[in-house]
Amino acid sequence: MRRRLAAAAALALLAACSSPAEPARAPAGEAAFVHVKNLDVITEWDPGKSYSNELVAFQNVYETLTFWNPVTKKSTPRLATSWRASADGRTWTFNLRTGVTFHTGRPLDAEAVKASIERTMATKTGASYIWDAVSSIRAEGPSTVTFTLKYPVPLDLVASAGYAAYIYDTKAAADLTAWFRQGRDAGTGPYTVARWQKDREEELTLKAYDQYWGGWDKPHYNVVKYRVVPDADRAWQLLLRGEVDFVERLNPRLFSKASATPGVRTSERPSFQTAMLLFNTADGPLKDVRVRRAVQKAIDYRGLIEDLNGAGSPTSGVIPEGLMGHVPNREPEQDLAAAERLLRLAGYGPGGRPLRLRLTYGEGDRDWALLATHLEATLKPLNVTVQARAMPWNDQWELGKRRGQDIFVMYWWPDYADGYSYFGNVFHSGEPPVFNLAYLKDAELDALLDTVAELTVTDRPAAQRAYEQATRRVLDQRAAVALPWVTNYQRAYLGSIQGYVDNPAYSDVVFVYDLRPSA
Repeated sequence: MRRRLAAAAALALLAACSSPAEPARAPAGEAAFVHVKNLDVITEWDPGKSYSNELVAFQNVYETLTFWNPVTKKSTPRLATSWRASADGRTWTFNLRTGVTFHTGRPLDAEAVKASIERTMATKTGASYIWDAVSSIRAEGPSTVTFTLKYPVPLDLVASAGYAAYIYDTKAAADLTAWFRQGRDAGTGPYTVARWQKDREEELTLKAYDQYWGGWDKPHYNVVKYRVVPDADRAWQLLLRGEVDFVERLNPRLFSKASATPGVRTSERPSFQTAMLLFNTADGPLKDVRVRRAVQKAIDYRGLIEDLNGAGSPTSGVIPEGLMGHVPNREPEQDLAAAERLLRLAGYGPGGRPLRLRLTYGEGDRDWALLATHLEATLKPLNVTVQARAMPWNDQWELGKRRGQDIFVMYWWPDYADGYSYFGNVFHSGEPPVFNLAYLKDAELDALLDTVAELTVTDRPAAQRAYEQATRRVLDQRAAVALPWVTNYQRAYLGSIQGYVDNPAYSDVVFVYDLRPSA
């Protein structure tokens, strides 16, 4: 979390060579950092199962063995200070930072790391798949953990994942699942949970953990608040009045205002966050691949990008540029004539049966509302009615897991800085579907995807070819999804905040400990 810049990483490694001094206590009073989201914060309290929006808070509460540095594009130290791999890539040894305690008061050691990861693996939910290559974990003394793998994977990168890589105190309670469900945490990070108010605007408050290993000798925020404000105009007004510090999403009009407003800073950069329209391949009218292809071809991709006014860029393939598995020169284009032909072949279209499609998207997301409006206008002349419904994210996700819509609209970003999770979690067969909300069951695709993790280490050109095959399978042969844009992050925050860096591997996360409040 603190090693975002290469220089900072070097300093941290030097500091790790000696035993840390007793950390200074967190400053008194309430220097609060207020982060505004447009969607609910918490969907799952258990760090072993967490797989959604709570990432933004959990990355301030929990820590991982390593951290992905957006400058070097490599793993850097976090709870592990160093690591090494055997020549065949099947044995990895991590040396742990000393002097670290969990928020429960218990010390972090090798046995705690082993127990944490083994528990996450046993859940077989969320992103626990990231540890599938692990056959055993050994604690070799108090500060050394060794992983033996069934096949080689870049375990230092896996250990930096935004989900399922958290290290937590498995001895926090006898019934850990029930304990977490009450809104408690067992992390090692700089902040710990102070208050949770489900379904309230001021949903979550964190407070500084006094015994954090990084110390509190420099200026820091000692309170972090997460507010849910779906209305962008209201979020902007709260920022102008100084009632909030950081707004993670503004529409292009407001972002343009923010860029010219004294006392407000802005940040804009490409992300790894992809917009997805997942088609219900199991039930309803979209079970017919011809109808799915028709909707793919009807989308006004260019018009959407233009109307996003800088908030989105064209996609190419499934995986965004900058990650293993990206396929260039595959930008989608609108083809209304082909869409009409396909609909007629399926018995729909002008003069055929009327077609109604139920589409759901996250409430409070202006870009999704824009997409729904575009799609309604484009498909109406083709005798297709789009019934769009904006929903709180948790409600939309629950409906999706029950196959309650024809088109499920969502964003996807990687579990760690690699392309596999775009396919492995969204398009690999699985029951319950979790995020395979196209309900795709394709044995040929599954077999292909099951080779990619190892190939990424042993034969990267072959891995790239496998990704290209998977891309054709998902987009062309099965037509399970449409990908209208890759998000460009457009943030606005108060000018008094120093040290903010946007890390695309951790979507929408502000690492608050790294910030420096000033007058």
